[in-house]
Amino acid sequence: MDLLSTAAGHARDIVFDAIKHKGGAAALVVFDDETPLARLLTDAYRATLPAARFEPYATLDKARFFAALDDMKAGDLVILIQSTAFRYDDFRIRIELFKRELAVIEHMHLERSTDDRQIALYVEGMAYDRARYVGLGMALKSRVDAAKEVTVECGPHVLRYEGGMEPCKLNVGDYTGMKNVGGTFPIGEVFSEPRTLELLNGSALLFGFAGTDHLVQIHEPFRIDIERGVLVRHEGPPAFQEVLDQISLKEAILVREFGLGLNRAFGPDRVLSDITAFERQQGLHFSLGEKHGVYKKPGFNPKKTRYHIDVFVAADRIACDGEEIYEKGEFTVAY
Repeated sequence: MDLLSTAAGHARDIVFDAIKHKGGAAALVVFDDETPLARLLTDAYRATLPAARFEPYATLDKARFFAALDDMKAGDLVILIQSTAFRYDDFRIRIELFKRELAVIEHMHLERSTDDRQIALYVEGMAYDRARYVGLGMALKSRVDAAKEVTVECGPHVLRYEGGMEPCKLNVGDYTGMKNVGGTFPIGEVFSEPRTLELLNGSALLFGFAGTDHLVQIHEPFRIDIERGVLVRHEGPPAFQEVLDQISLKEAILVREFGLGLNRAFGPDRVLSDITAFERQQGLHFSLGEKHGVYKKPGFNPKKTRYHIDVFVAADRIACDGEEIYEKGEFTVAY
C-alpha cells in the first residue's frame, strides 16, 4: 500500500472513529503546501472528505477565516494542516474553535518532518487503534490514580513519587462527555503529575530531550538527580545544560508532567524531530519547568509560568504500589 493510501486510511479513522464526524456535518480544512508532509496530509483528507471546504492558509486572512467559521455550527469539523503553526496576530485559533463547539483535528510543525523516514513514521503514528488506546489508557489511569507510590527504575537508579498523583488525563481519541472534541494529532498519551511536587525524589536516566530549538535530540542515556521535585544535577551533554540554563533564567527546574506515551510508531530508534508528535512515543516522559496548564497548583500563576520542556526517560520498569505497569519498553497491565 502506498503512503497516501495509508495516510488516507488513518485520516478516515481519525475523522469517523475518533472524532465521530457525521456525514451531514460541515467540514473546513485549512492547509498549506509548503512541505511534503503537509501536501501528503492535505491529499489524505481530500480523499477522506471530498465534500469538505478546503482553504489555503496563504490566501485566508483573518476576516475570511472568521467568515468561514460563521458559516459553521456546533459539531462541525475544522482540520488544520500546518507546516509551522497558523497565526492571526496573537489570536489562538484552536481556543476560538473550541469556544464555538467545533471539533478540531490539528497537525502542526510538519516542517520538522521532511525526510522520507520521518514522513513515514509520522503517517504510521496517525494510526488509530481505538481498542488499545482507550482500553490501555483507562487501565493505566486506574492504576496511577489509585497509587500511593509510583516508582521508576532505570538500571540501578530509582525515582520515587510519594503522596499520590493527580487524576490522569487521557489523550486517546475518546471524547465521550468532554466539552472539547479533538486536538493535536498524532495522539496516544496518559498523563498526570505528583499531587505534591516536593515528594518526588531520586535518580533516573534520560535518553532524549527537546533542545532550545524545540527539536528532539537523542543521546546515550545519562543520569539526572531530583530532590524535592527539582532537577539538581545531571551528567548530560552541553546541549542539555543549555536547556536548563534557559529555564533557570525565569523559573525553577521543576519536574511536573508524568507522561505515559502509548504510540508504538515512535521510540528511541524511531525518532521524529518534532517534539509535539514525538512526546507520544511509547514510554515515559517528564516536563521540566514550572508550566503545566492542566493541573493548577498553589503558588503558580498559569499566565506567568513559561517552560514545559519534554524529556524522555530510559525506564526499565514502572510500578504503582509495587505492581508493575511497564517493563522493558512495553506496558504490562491487562485491559
